[in-house]
Amino acid sequence: MITDLHYADKPARGNRFYVDTIQKLRDAVRVFNEEKPDFVIELGDFKDNGVNREQTLLYLDTIETEYRKFRGAHYHVLGNHDVDNISKSDFLKHTGNHGQAGNKTWYSFVEKNIRFIILDANHDEKGRNHENGEFDWTKPYVLPGEQLEWLSAELGKGEPAVVFLHQLLDLTKKDKGYCVVNARDVIDILERRGNVIAVFQGHHHAGGYLYANGIHYYTLKGMIEGPYPTSNSFALVEIDASLNISIRGFKNCGDNFLRRRSDTYIN
Repeated sequence: MITDLHYADKPARGNRFYVDTIQKLRDAVRVFNEEKPDFVIELGDFKDNGVNREQTLLYLDTIETEYRKFRGAHYHVLGNHDVDNISKSDFLKHTGNHGQAGNKTWYSFVEKNIRFIILDANHDEKGRNHENGEFDWTKPYVLPGEQLEWLSAELGKGEPAVVFLHQLLDLTKKDKGYCVVNARDVIDILERRGNVIAVFQGHHHAGGYLYANGIHYYTLKGMIEGPYPTSNSFALVEIDASLNISIRGFKNCGDNFLRRRSDTYIN
């Protein structure tokens, strides 16, 4: 997993080193190619904004070229910065997902009997797409009704499930601007179905962790933070036969072990 690269050819701002993420991604892809995971996934804010649509697409094309050097299946999660100056359609045309997920911002796939579900949080309260920078990034409305219904149906297929999204479902965050507005609706579905083992998130660059009602909520640290080569953040994730999750972190990302617990809430 990787997240929050914010790649752009522009000067650093604070602790965000935009240009450096291309080399950080190269290091991550090299490790991934050596370790041969079943797939890689980036959790959003893949690129940052340029001065116009054309420059923004150039940033996206540049970082996507490096991402595709992973010799295996790769996937995208849509983040808020992925639709500044461009549309969702633009993003999809300039990136690629493996298999049947190619032209979708929310989709699922099954790998080794686990269902992986990718959500698109980039909608306003009326279910309209966040696009072309015309939105307030602190007000994601993670799932319009159609996507909520789809999520419930996907979980109803019965396999153990892992959910990926960019913005947070972690309602313990003091700054609710990082959390999706209708997170409670989403969590109710996850808990009611009872087969979700983990939610992996980006967006909050400092990272974080929460366990609640049988579900691990793990926020991966942002790759953009800190200069290369002293800083980087990416992880290899392994799910064992008992549905325990081992996270092997690199550089700023630490190791973690998320044990499957027996106190799962099922309604």
